[in-house]
Amino acid sequence: MATLRQRHTSSSSPPTDDLESTVVVEEAKAKTDEVVWGKTPGGEVFRVPTTHDVLTLFNPTYPKSHFDLLNLALLGMQLVLFWVLPRSTARVFFVLYFAFWRGAYDAGLGWVLTKQSKKKWIVREVQRRGWLDKDRCPSMREWIKKQLVGKMGQDYSFDELPLEYNTWLLFRQAVDVILLNDFLAYCIFAFSCFRVPEGLSFTVHVLRWVAGLLMIAFNLWVKTEAHDVVKDYGWYWGDVFFQRGALVFDGVFELAPHPMYSVGYAGYYGLSLICGSYAVLFVSLAGHAAQFAFLVFFENPHIERMYGQRKAIAKRTPVQPRRKQSQSASAAPSPPTASADTSPELDGYSEASSIPSVTDGDTATETDLETETEGELGAPPVRAGRYRRHQSTTSVGSATSFEAPAKGKPMSQHDLFNKYFRRDAIIFKNIDLFRANDATLVLIISYSLAMSLLPQFSGRTALTMHFLHALAWCLFSCFGLGLILRAQGQTKFFVRHFIKNYHYPTGDPRGATVEAFTNWKSLYNLTLCMSYVSFIGLAWQTYSIPQDWTVGVELLRHTIGAPSTHPPQMLVGLHIWAALECFEVLGPFGWFFGDFFMEDFSAHVEYTGIYRYLNNPEVMGATSWFGLALVTGDGHVLALAIIRHLSQWWFLRAVENPHMRKLYGDSLRKDAGFVKVIKSVAAKNARAFEKRAGKHAPELRRVAQEVAKEVKGTFDKVYEETADVVEEFFAKSRPVISEVVQDTKVLLQQSRERLVITRIATDISSIDTTKYKLDAVPAADGSLRYQLGEPIRLNWEAPQAHSRKDWVGIYRIGANKSTLITRTSSLGMWVPVHDEEWDGDVPLGLGLGLNAGPAAGSSKKADLASGTITFKGNTLPWIAGKYEIRYHHDGKYNVMALVSPIEIYVEKPTELTFVAVRENLKRVVPLCLDSDPSLIPDSCKTPDMPATPRAKPVHDTGSPDEEDHDPDDFTFWSETQAKRICSAIKQTFDVEYAPEVVVADANLSALARRILDSKEVLMGSAGT
Repeated sequence: MATLRQRHTSSSSPPTDDLESTVVVEEAKAKTDEVVWGKTPGGEVFRVPTTHDVLTLFNPTYPKSHFDLLNLALLGMQLVLFWVLPRSTARVFFVLYFAFWRGAYDAGLGWVLTKQSKKKWIVREVQRRGWLDKDRCPSMREWIKKQLVGKMGQDYSFDELPLEYNTWLLFRQAVDVILLNDFLAYCIFAFSCFRVPEGLSFTVHVLRWVAGLLMIAFNLWVKTEAHDVVKDYGWYWGDVFFQRGALVFDGVFELAPHPMYSVGYAGYYGLSLICGSYAVLFVSLAGHAAQFAFLVFFENPHIERMYGQRKAIAKRTPVQPRRKQSQSASAAPSPPTASADTSPELDGYSEASSIPSVTDGDTATETDLETETEGELGAPPVRAGRYRRHQSTTSVGSATSFEAPAKGKPMSQHDLFNKYFRRDAIIFKNIDLFRANDATLVLIISYSLAMSLLPQFSGRTALTMHFLHALAWCLFSCFGLGLILRAQGQTKFFVRHFIKNYHYPTGDPRGATVEAFTNWKSLYNLTLCMSYVSFIGLAWQTYSIPQDWTVGVELLRHTIGAPSTHPPQMLVGLHIWAALECFEVLGPFGWFFGDFFMEDFSAHVEYTGIYRYLNNPEVMGATSWFGLALVTGDGHVLALAIIRHLSQWWFLRAVENPHMRKLYGDSLRKDAGFVKVIKSVAAKNARAFEKRAGKHAPELRRVAQEVAKEVKGTFDKVYEETADVVEEFFAKSRPVISEVVQDTKVLLQQSRERLVITRIATDISSIDTTKYKLDAVPAADGSLRYQLGEPIRLNWEAPQAHSRKDWVGIYRIGANKSTLITRTSSLGMWVPVHDEEWDGDVPLGLGLGLNAGPAAGSSKKADLASGTITFKGNTLPWIAGKYEIRYHHDGKYNVMALVSPIEIYVEKPTELTFVAVRENLKRVVPLCLDSDPSLIPDSCKTPDMPATPRAKPVHDTGSPDEEDHDPDDFTFWSETQAKRICSAIKQTFDVEYAPEVVVADANLSALARRILDSKEVLMGSAGT
């Protein structure tokens, strides 16, 4: 900390022998003359007086306030009760007593401080109740003054200091009561649980006490050092009430993150060791956990609100490659820099302060009046690969590309990040089962857990498990992958998934197709292998070696079912031979159904190899299943073989054949070579038979035709009925499933809208609803049609005494049947009439402006108030449609005024060209970014908007290059804004992207090219 404190001394150096005495004199003078300044949220600057720490409570020479007397009385009561109560009773009483004060600390103070941090609730309550107003509550003001003046020094003036500071002093006295009683209640509970553990050696007892005492001493040291760093200002959360300059954290704050809440509670565990009680240990753990909850739910959010700086997503920060950095370091010496080490938890404290330099410094105390001053904060060092950066793309404004950046165009960390990272799986985050690697990971984990967690099954149960395992892989192989493949053939479902979720370099429209096909190949191969392995595993579980091969048909079953040196003669061998022949003809392209994905290959059919004889030789793949069923002689294997054969037949009929007819049309032959030969031989034999039959030939021909027709009809009937049943099942299931999915979406939407307990005012009859008016300000074209994301302004008018809790919400037309009462939720699309009097969705009840008259020029009637509200950002609907706007009374759901209908629309380009798409995005993207000048592209800005400052790259010479950036670049404050752009693109161009893809582009031209590339890839899909 000493390195951060600066002294203003004389420019002339004292002699060496007088150096020490001179420094002492100057430091003493600095302490005497030190003045620390503070600043209220309203901008009032004041001198911060000296404060005393809590230990003065036990110093009899200091005057005691009523709070101090109450505190001492409560502390004394605890000591008396500990002395008089039996130990068993004391343990129960003091654990409950400690729980009360711990709850008052973590829950009570946390809740109050959060409200004060957000909306200055404590200060506003004091203002509203008039406690410090000499006209409204003079007696209360005098009492509070006496409590504060007696605790402060001579530099304190109650009347001259602002209300915020006096409120803080009052608040900290209440905090002292809570903190001291919380501490003493814990200690007394621990003492009441003290025991000497049995069965331990003397050495262990000594080590236990030594360790416990060291932990307690360490606890006290951490707290003391922390107080020396943050002073009373930070100890009592003074920054919630006023600003005193940037807090600089060093010393013990470099020991551990949040030392007052982490290692600062080591004494809890030290006392648990000394007391030798598990009860004390568990209570310590609970109390420590509650303190961490206070840190998570109040302290950290407050630090982020107060000192945190918003970091834009997709901001392009030039980065210098490591090689160039090392060359620069060797070519030129590094300039001297001053650095101050701060812990990560306190970066916000060190970096942000809106107070002038005159206010920098600590709150003065009697023991330490040294001044802390802020040094200039340089830019943080760049660490490659740790930020979300993405690939730059060529746009209208600048001709740059990722592969070959233009001369002078700096490489950004955004480019670098999206080159090497793209929704990678981190443990289970970003898991995508359509990616082969992720699916394999989930499969390995699932099998490992199953092997570890499943119990040992009996023989029959184990066989059933193997059957279900093989059945699952069989059904997924045929129906699961079959449905995915059919959806890919009809709507390019699989490719759409990768277009939506993953970022690809623009200019390469086939990137998503290639990756989708690559993952499909891996998934198909994995599923195919697992279906065979699981089936073989089932067969192995059911197979037993015959005792006598010559009895019965054992040898025959094994000969027919098992593979042989003559594959065509045996069932398993027949399957293997057919599969090899199919792959030889199809190659990898046909084996993996490449024509469902790739459109670059010519569409023609060649009937060679095994396909000369059969149209679908894949049906012979079932021969191995029946062969193994024959070898094992088990019903499970036979049943699975039949299911597999029927599933494969459905796959051919419902997935492959329709796609082949769609793709190849008339080039597909009707009969295979084998069928043609059989038909030819049958026709030839029929003619020879007719010649021999002579006059009986017509009769025989008629009988043969009838028999053949009947047999064929029987087979066709069985085939068609089976096919119809299966197809009918899927045909009926498809709309039902689609309807269920659609109904589920509607129900979820309606359930979200109706997830509200309607509260209705009972005194509505006494209110004149005609005095409430709500009018929407028309859009630029004079209509009530607003482009998606365009702010909607409304003018309201209400009686002067209207409720300060009135609010206005937007709803879909038809969501509410009644125009008098709203019974559905606004889903966050609402704004309060008096926004300054709400904390989120909770009215503060401050009643500000209750007696104020109508705004100047807002209304000609003295008994009416009026104003303007605006729906923008998250309060707007981001789905096109027709809506109504309702004015509600007193925080309830009584409708006082209504505007209906208004329309929110998306403007679709008349043609899909780069210029048209980019111009459409130029109108949409700024609206999705809340028209924030620091976010929207420079190419979308009006002349009165400032240009977005860009980081300048530093090259080897150490001098910054001339600023060179793409005017189409834009950034985000949050992923919500990226989701808005995704929604707008989906509704405008019918192309769906994940927010990560839009963030990766973050450029109008790149996004326009991506949309065109996606439309080009999806041109073959239905409805395009």
